[in-house]
Amino acid sequence: PTYKLSVNGSIQSKEVRVETGWADFVFDKEYKLIPLAEVESFIQQNKHLPGIPSAEEIQKNGLAVGEVQTKMMQKIEELTLYVIELEKQVKELKAKK
Repeated sequence: PTYKLSVNGSIQSKEVRVETGWADFVFDKEYKLIPLAEVESFIQQNKHLPGIPSAEEIQKNGLAVGEVQTKMMQKIEELTLYVIELEKQVKELKAKK
C-alpha cells in the first residue's frame, strides 16, 4: 500500500482530526478576489469552481480531505467578502434614491 493505513471498506468515527493549513490568507489586504465575471466564465468553461478539483479529478485521484476542506473554507471566505462588497453597493444605491 502507498499509505500507512489503507482500509478496503467503510469507516465510522465520532471525530476525525485532520492537521492541515487554513485559508485565512483570504482576509489579507494583499489578497485579490477574482472578479465575479471571471468566476462565472471559469465555471461556464470548466464546470467547477476555480481552485477546486473537478468531479473527474476526484473520481480519478480520490479526495484529499484536508486539502479540499481548506479550499472549501477559502471559497466560503471569498463568498463572505463578495457579500460584504455587494451589501456596500446596495447601501450606496439605496442612499442615492
